[in-house]
Formats: sequence, C-alpha cells, structure tokens
Amino acid sequence: MSSADTSAGVRTAHAFDDELAAFDGVATAEAVRSGALGAAEVIGAAIERARRVEPDLHGLVVDDFDRARSTAAEGRGGPFAGVPTVIKDMTDVAGLPTRNGSSAFSRVGPATETGGLAAQLFDMGMIGLGKSTLPEFGFIPCAEFPDAEATRNPWNLDRSTGGSSGGSAALVAAGVVPIAHGADGGGSIRIPAACCGLVGLKATRGRLARPPESRLMPVDVEVEGVISRTVRDTALFFAEAEKRHRSRRLPPLGHVTRPLARTLRIGTVLDSPAGYEVDGPTRAAFDGAIGLLEGLGHSVRAVEFPVGCQFADDFIHYWSSLAYAVSVQGHRLFDPAFDRSQLTQLTQGLAARFRANLRRTPGAVYRLRRSAVAYAGAFEGLDVVLTPTVATIAPEIGHLAMDLPFDVVFPRAEAWVGYTPLANATGAPAISLPLHHDDATNLPVGMMFSAAHGQERLLLELALQLEEAAPWGTLGARAAG
Repeated sequence: MSSADTSAGVRTAHAFDDELAAFDGVATAEAVRSGALGAAEVIGAAIERARRVEPDLHGLVVDDFDRARSTAAEGRGGPFAGVPTVIKDMTDVAGLPTRNGSSAFSRVGPATETGGLAAQLFDMGMIGLGKSTLPEFGFIPCAEFPDAEATRNPWNLDRSTGGSSGGSAALVAAGVVPIAHGADGGGSIRIPAACCGLVGLKATRGRLARPPESRLMPVDVEVEGVISRTVRDTALFFAEAEKRHRSRRLPPLGHVTRPLARTLRIGTVLDSPAGYEVDGPTRAAFDGAIGLLEGLGHSVRAVEFPVGCQFADDFIHYWSSLAYAVSVQGHRLFDPAFDRSQLTQLTQGLAARFRANLRRTPGAVYRLRRSAVAYAGAFEGLDVVLTPTVATIAPEIGHLAMDLPFDVVFPRAEAWVGYTPLANATGAPAISLPLHHDDATNLPVGMMFSAAHGQERLLLELALQLEEAAPWGTLGARAAG
C-alpha cells in the first residue's frame, strides 16, 4: 500500500492495511504458539507485504522468500516462533551473499555459514525474509547508493531512513516485519530508529556475543542488536540473548516486563559535543521529553556533555582508520574476490583522510579509550542522560548520498550525528525512543537516553514507562487517524 498522508501532504508507504502487520513480535509468537495463527500464514503475509512496499522503499538487498516459506512449513520453536525478520547485509546468512553495502563484493559467492547475531535470532524462532540495505560498510548514516535506488523512509518517501541499519528500519516501520537485525558502530541502530519512529537499543559492550576479531580492535566500537516497534520486543530479545551469552562482567539483565516504578535523576544535554545546533522539531521533541519526564515525577536538570570537540575529531579519525583497513586489506579481511577498485568515493575519502593524519592515531586511540572515565564521571548524581538522537529530523534524500564528493557529504554527516558515537567509544548503553512527531514533514523524532555501563535494565524500564505514558503508535495508525 502506498498512500498520501492527508495531514502532511507527503508520500508514504506502508502495509498496515494487513491486520497481521500490526502484531509486534511478542504477539505474533504468542499467536503461533497458541495455534491462532500458523507460521506459514504469518510468513506468507509478510512476504506479500514486502512485495507491495519494496517498489517504494528499496529496503531489501536480496530476498530469501522461498527458504522462509519452507522454514515456516517445517515449524520453528522458540520465544519468537514464526516471527519474520531481516538481517542487515553485513552479517553472514548461509546461502546468501554478504555484500556489506559495497560493489566491491559483487564477485563474492554466498556465505557457507550463518554467523553473528543472525544465528541467535534464528535460534529464537525468527525466520529471515532476506538481507537489508546499508551504506558501504556502514560508514555513513544513510542508505543511499551511487549505483542503486536509495532506501526511503516509509513515513515520508522523500526523506532518509538514517543509517546505517536503514533497510531494517524501513521494513520494520512499514509493517513488513516487527523486529529486525541491526548493528551500531557510531549510532547505526539508534539513528534509523529515530528517523523511522522505532525503538533502538545499543547494548553495553560485552552484553551480547562478540566475534573473536572484535577483541583485536584498538577500540571496539560496534555491537549488533535489533530494531523494533515496541519496547517489549526489544526486551524479550535481550532476555533471550542473555540465555545464549551471559557476560560475567555485567549485572544480569533478565526479562524486563514492567515499567519503571521509581523516580530518576535525569541530566539533559541539548547541544552536541561538536557544537552543532538542533533544528526546530528536534528542539520541540527535547522540550516535550523534559515535560513528559517531569510529569512522571523524575528530577530533570541540565548538565554538560562529558566530552568536547576533541572527542569528535578523535572518533572521526578512528572511523577513518577502519575505512583505510578495508581499502588496503579488504581481500584478506573478507574474501580474495574483494575488488577494492569498486569502493565508493566515501570510503576512499575516509581512507585518504586517515593516511593524511596517520601520526594522530596513538593519541586518538588513547583518548578514546580514556573517554570511558569521563563518561562514568558524568553519572555521579545521575541515573540517565537525555539528548537528541540526531541534530535534525531525517534529511531529504540526496543530502547524504554516497556519490557526493567526500568533502561535501562527510561534514554533513558529522554535523548530524554528534550525539551517538560516545556510547560506542565508551561501550555504554543508549536507547533511542520516538517521543515526538513533526506534523509538517510527517516524520518521527527520536530522543536518546544514555546510562552507565550495564544499565540496560534501567533503560528498558524507563522506555516501558514512556511508551505507556505517551504511546507512539505506527505509521498505519497515524495515517488512519
């Protein structure tokens, strides 16, 4: 279904006219286990929804519909039994190619094993419909490509989904699947969640299983996770993930099922560490979130961001080092068929930036590692910190396109995402919640809550409280209203 939103006069795309699309993952699995729905019926409906919205969204890299139908027919148990999902195209799924959003993998064959968090999601009972889009290696917060259609925001097809888990976010927001795989190396779960009106929790480093190679990174910034429409789907995922991987260094999480039952001390930060100002809708969302929190009895006060411009410079330098490693060692890191000549201007520009500033690396790595100390100090006398997730509403398609010159597009990205990288450098948890809606553009606006290491339970309890106090709903519900 594609429609014009009468309140904002913008083009939208969603599949919520199918009543099964309104089910979240928990409700879907309960219906399958009870026999009210068959897994084959659920998956067949999800495939039909994908086929209807894909011409507008372009969220799938490759579909796996035939295998999804076969898996559903065979039956799959687990807490998410029969729930359709998609896997971000940076994680291997046996039988499907892994392209990392890059044409450099065009000659690479299908994966032989299912890896990373995808294997856990399938073990929980989810059934994959295919691989979702991301920009090349997730190096920019969008899903716009030099050689393919941009992935579009279902709330407003002229706007970006954010990224890098943009395809997953688009398909969840449009009602194709209720929950989807993502990964977050600088905000890549939280940013598209904010743009698409979803829940996006970036976990504490070590909370979820990590690949062995992550321990070789000078600063391990990336974690996998999920994007969902409801807090309870994210909470159930984390409870089940903990059963499969339990970190002894972190407090147990368990299954969070009840909203917060106490008041918190909440710090607020409006300006990003890089000094960029927010736009009007984001300021309105921020002020509204403060009012909501105070109305719930929480103590709220303004605080200083624990890091400044030096942090932003260091993180970008480290981010550039990852692009350099890919450009130089891609054939060894991934596959001998990796073709570095096909890398985008963006990746090449990041790699060149790193080469030009190579001597800065030891100091940048040292300071990024030490940022955890400053971060921990910021929570003395506080329980959580509220910031915008990004500085503005989702930008128009083309604003962050990867075929733009590097010196044009990367400063734009840097200005937009100043809030999210701190949690990646420090390893701390943070969640984006869709607490506001901009009627002029028909776009959700996300606010981010950050907490001390290991405090995902607190963030989920707060998220349940806010979801109950100010339900955010779906694109279909808003369009119908």
